[in-house]
Amino acid sequence: MKTMKLDIRQGIHVLTLTNTQNGNENTLTTEVMHDYLAALDEIECYEGNTALMLTCEHEKTFSTGIDLVWLHAQDDAAKQQFSDAFNTVLCRIALLNTPTIACLNGNAYAGGAILAAATDYRVMRNDRGRFCFPEVNIKIPFSPVARDIVNLLPNQKAIKDMVLTGVAYTGIECLEHDLVRSIHPVDELQDAALDLALQLAQKDRFTYCHIRNGFRSTMAAHASRIGVHYVGQTSE
Repeated sequence: MKTMKLDIRQGIHVLTLTNTQNGNENTLTTEVMHDYLAALDEIECYEGNTALMLTCEHEKTFSTGIDLVWLHAQDDAAKQQFSDAFNTVLCRIALLNTPTIACLNGNAYAGGAILAAATDYRVMRNDRGRFCFPEVNIKIPFSPVARDIVNLLPNQKAIKDMVLTGVAYTGIECLEHDLVRSIHPVDELQDAALDLALQLAQKDRFTYCHIRNGFRSTMAAHASRIGVHYVGQTSE
C-alpha cells in the first residue's frame, strides 16, 4: 500500500493515512481506494477479536475528500471506476466484520467526512479542524451510497444543515451535535481512540457486527447489490 499503512497495536488494527506528500491531504483517487480495499481484506481475514482504528499522520488534516483535479482529468470510464470503488469501500467500512473508529485529528471534508461517517464511532481533536460536507458548494451531488452513509450519523437536524448549507463544524460543535463520541487535546487523541477500540474489541466480534449490521439495513441493501459480503447476510 502506497498511501496508507496498517499495523497492529495491542491487538487493534490501526490504519494510518500517509498520502500527504507534495501538499496532498489524504485525498481520494482510485489508487487510494484500492489501498483501502487491500487493508480491509487483511483485517477481515484476521482471526480473533480486534477493531479498526482509522487515523492519519498529517498534523492538521484527516482527509479533504476526492482529488478533484485528478478526477476532472479522467475519462468517463475512469470516473465510473472510481465511483464504484468508493461505493465499495464505504459499504465495506460500514459493514466491516469488526468494530470501527475514526480518529479525526483535523479537517475531514467531503469524501473524507463520508468515510468517517461510515465508522461506528468518531473521536476528534478539540482545538482545531472541521467536519464538513461541502458537496452543495462544489456541485457534486451525493451518490445513493454516500447519502445513506451520511444518514448513519445520529443527528438528522445537523445532517440537514450540513448537506444543504455546507456548514463546517468544529470538534466542540460536533460533540454538541452528537456527530462524534468525544473530543480531546491532540496529544491525547490517539490514546483516547485506541482506548475506545480496545473496549469494543472485548465484545464478541461476530455478535457485535451482527447486531450493528442489523441496524444498517440500507447499507446492507447496497452491499448486496454490489456484491459486498457482510456479517448477518441472508441467502435468498
